[in-house]
Amino acid sequence: MNFTIENEQEEDGRWIAEVPELPGVLAYGATREEAMRKAEALALRVLAERLEHKETGPQPISIGIAAA
Repeated sequence: MNFTIENEQEEDGRWIAEVPELPGVLAYGATREEAMRKAEALALRVLAERLEHKETGPQPISIGIAAA
């Protein structure tokens, strides 16, 4: 599984980061790095939940970062 973290700056100055391959995985931060860290942590939590509830089997993952 490969995941990409996409990010952009909102008009109000906040940054938003999301993982398009995992619907609903998005996070805001005061900086680009903060938003990306939060999105990555949330993506890992979602994957852990899926494994715990047997919604998916174990598989290698790779997380990449899309340039802003």
